[in-house]
Amino acid sequence: MSLPLIVAITGATGVVYGVEMLRVLKALGQETHLILSEAAGMNLAIETEYTVDDVRRLASVVYSNKDVGAAVASGSFRTRGMIVAPCTVKTLSAIANSFTYNLVVRAADVQLKEGRKLVLMVRETPLHKGHLELMTRAADCGAVILPPMPAFYHQPQTIMDIIHQSIGKALDQVGIEHQLFKRWTGHGPAAQPCAEVVRTVA
Repeated sequence: MSLPLIVAITGATGVVYGVEMLRVLKALGQETHLILSEAAGMNLAIETEYTVDDVRRLASVVYSNKDVGAAVASGSFRTRGMIVAPCTVKTLSAIANSFTYNLVVRAADVQLKEGRKLVLMVRETPLHKGHLELMTRAADCGAVILPPMPAFYHQPQTIMDIIHQSIGKALDQVGIEHQLFKRWTGHGPAAQPCAEVVRTVA
């Protein structure tokens, strides 16, 4: 059985990334442990039609952000990593400085100290030098900085196609197989698969 994945949703715009990630992971049968910040709950009402209870039902286990004694606050509780989607600059700052004032930051700090994957889907723009320095500091500690920057080579047709591409990139980092977007296979005749392979796949 696979190890659980921690998913944290913080109060940046783009809470749909975290919500849709939970929905996808539930469909894939992946155990998820959710931490939902107080500001994230507020943004759910602003940006989506989901309630906090709707989102909680998508996760296998849910913790209060104030519960710094939760299972995920200890390195002895094994996980496959953690994704913060979206990640506020405030959360980024706390992680970069090991300021573990809530469960989101404590769980993230645990991933770093245990050498596990920590993926931060930082949502802010434009970025000033302080933001960039925080990203560098977090990356130096082992975090993966993965802002949800859309790609267009897969020719997305809907907003959800764009969201899925960013979610898929995050899931790639923690080794979870998915079919959320069409992967790049190269451009030009030399990169095209032979006809026999195409027929087999089809």
